[in-house]
Order: sequence, then C-alpha cells, then structure tokens
Amino acid sequence: MKELVEVIAKALVEKPEEVVVTEKVDGKHVTVELHVAPGDMGKVIGKQGRIAKAIRAVVKAASTKEDIYVDVDIID
Repeated sequence: MKELVEVIAKALVEKPEEVVVTEKVDGKHVTVELHVAPGDMGKVIGKQGRIAKAIRAVVKAASTKEDIYVDVDIID
C-alpha cells in the first residue's frame, strides 16, 4: 500500500522529491502516513478534502483484495 500512496502523491504535487510515505503494520491493520511539502498540502487534500477522500477510497479498494484494513494519514 505504501507504494500505491507514493505513486498517487508524487503525481499530484509540484515537489515529488519531498514526498515521504511511511507504513506501520499491526496485524491486519496498516497505517500509511503521507508527508508532503507545505506548499503541496492543498494539492493532496483538495477542495473540501475530495482528493484525500479519493486517495483513501483507492487504497481501501486495493486493501480489500489483500484482506487488510489500511488507514491513510496526511501529515503536515
């Protein structure tokens, strides 16, 4: 899931070299933390959080196939 979030985030931001994705695994629960440059935060979140919701929806669909629960956190 880490790679999926990283590919999506790098496609959205102006400074892809500053995208950092970390993954914490606890059994079937995975937490993916996404760090981007402060200027790119709005591009990742989107108006009214629409892009962030879309990223979470794509990751949820991919994680269902692997029978795990993934939580995506966007950290500033």
